[in-house]
Amino acid sequence: MKKDAIFEFFRRLAEDNPAPETELEYGNAFQLVVAVALSAQATDVGVNKATKALFKAVRTPQQMVELGEDGLKHHIKTIGLFNSKAKNVIALSQLLIDEFGGEVPATREELVRLPGVGRKTANVVLNCWFGQETFAVDTHIFRVGNRTGLAPGKTPEAVEAKLEKRVPAPFRLGAHHWLILHGRYVCKARQPECWRCPVVDLCGFRKKVLEPPASRRP
Repeated sequence: MKKDAIFEFFRRLAEDNPAPETELEYGNAFQLVVAVALSAQATDVGVNKATKALFKAVRTPQQMVELGEDGLKHHIKTIGLFNSKAKNVIALSQLLIDEFGGEVPATREELVRLPGVGRKTANVVLNCWFGQETFAVDTHIFRVGNRTGLAPGKTPEAVEAKLEKRVPAPFRLGAHHWLILHGRYVCKARQPECWRCPVVDLCGFRKKVLEPPASRRP
């Protein structure tokens, strides 16, 4: 995809959704870290259901440690891999207390030191809480980047590197939100809804679905 097309691609997504945000629900930086860590191999909807009561009771790393691993498991048992996630959340909470004064650090290098926090999670936190221009490449962004020709790459890291180079300045802060939402609701994995896509003419996908299924037709 050429430079002008990339600009227009994001311009249209921005026009459609001027203020994109993560669909995870949280009240502070610590809760955001926890929510994103829990969202691995789980849906945002599922995580929000699990954390609704949890985040009313737990707002700080100290409160999480006091809740304990078993107490946390009770809250998140509906989420996949909840045993290992509970262990990581308690461990990252303790590390925040021991080394960061209970505060969430504002650098990727420090964030990825936290148990259960990888580059993608760190990028989400940096973008959503600290307002940094990062690109958290999940399965949706990986698919959209490759399918459209916007940022092709064989690994999430390769797609992220392409986005770093190609996303124009006016759209860098919201780019990963637009791409995630586009992949989640329009450019779906099994059957992309190209027939209602605002950037269909800019997309390089060869197997476009230009007609809605019979059940969606008027």
